[in-house]
Amino acid sequence: MKNLQRILSEIVQLTSSMETNYPELYQFLDETPITIPSTAHPDLTELTLTEYLEDLKELLKHHLQTHKNKLA
Repeated sequence: MKNLQRILSEIVQLTSSMETNYPELYQFLDETPITIPSTAHPDLTELTLTEYLEDLKELLKHHLQTHKNKLA
């Protein structure tokens, strides 16, 4: 349970940072297919949340790589 809380905390911190620092990226989080469950009552397991956290990190990493020239 402690690990699950840590993962949720990281997700909240990362999405808050994206909202504050990268609003152009944050607006797409609601449209990310990973956030749309395919079942009526999806299981939110540690693995599911870990994968979502990694997807968020990759999304931010890609955004920073593709927009670094625009920031300079």
